[in-house]
Amino acid sequence: MNAAEIQNLIVGALQGLGVSTIFLLALFIGFCILVGFSKHRATGRGTLVVRNLEDRLGDDFNYLPPDVPRGPVDQLRSPELLERGACKD
Repeated sequence: MNAAEIQNLIVGALQGLGVSTIFLLALFIGFCILVGFSKHRATGRGTLVVRNLEDRLGDDFNYLPPDVPRGPVDQLRSPELLERGACKD
């Protein structure tokens, strides 16, 4: 092999790597754009895309304040957590 053949081999390898990289980038960016456009739909109860809790439950949903007990067992005020907090003081 002479120097010209080695140079052609290196240039060909770099061209192949560059073309495959550009192809994969274009494929990935195109897929992201197509999937992104499908999310631009109206939101509400009947749609398949749920962006937040209000989309699924409607406008009449009220959030509870953080100090309200959550059911029969308040996990934020369990005996284990209260005991652990008392040990740190």
